[in-house]
Amino acid sequence: ILYSSNTEMKRIQQYAVWLVLKWVKLYVSLSVDVTLDPDSAHPQLILSDDGKQVRDGDKRQNLPDKPERFDRCPCVLGKEGFSSGRFYYEVQVRGKTNWDLGVTTESSNRKGKITASSKKGYWIVWLRNETEYEALDSPTVALSLKQAPQKVGVFVDYEEGLVSFYDVESRSHIYSFTGQSFTEKLYPLFSPSLNEGGKNSAPLIITPVKHQK
Repeated sequence: ILYSSNTEMKRIQQYAVWLVLKWVKLYVSLSVDVTLDPDSAHPQLILSDDGKQVRDGDKRQNLPDKPERFDRCPCVLGKEGFSSGRFYYEVQVRGKTNWDLGVTTESSNRKGKITASSKKGYWIVWLRNETEYEALDSPTVALSLKQAPQKVGVFVDYEEGLVSFYDVESRSHIYSFTGQSFTEKLYPLFSPSLNEGGKNSAPLIITPVKHQK
């Protein structure tokens, strides 16, 4: 009986490893190269030259007020929008006390105060006050995470109406918006939030998706 139990346990462990490897392989194959769009960036945000990092610069820059630019919320979008298929990308959030990640529609409001929710074309998970995680669904959902994610993976299946968030390092699920109906382009959204006197000065960093052993 002991031998049988040990054998069964090994089979379960092997199956779990197989599932993880399959999950990683799938998302690596669906990964997209996201670059930040400076024309959409709030004037206080500082983007790196390669368009892969964003942080709050404390001071508002004198930039053209384009229709696509956020003028109050400290957000920036990815350059490329997606109107079909599946895509995945990863963002380093290490060292931050506040951040927003997700996707939004091409026509979503960028001006003035924005109350983001899935009903208003924003599918977002955010961190506030270092430990408070929420999904801005309708209604908002408080999230209880076992550990603070250092890198977040965002997966979208356009046809299935699915937006999912994952803790990359622990390979665990954070939250999924399901049963959504997408009818226009979706753009990756990033907000490093405000600097808060240096407490939240770390940038959000779009990182290459790599196969993890």
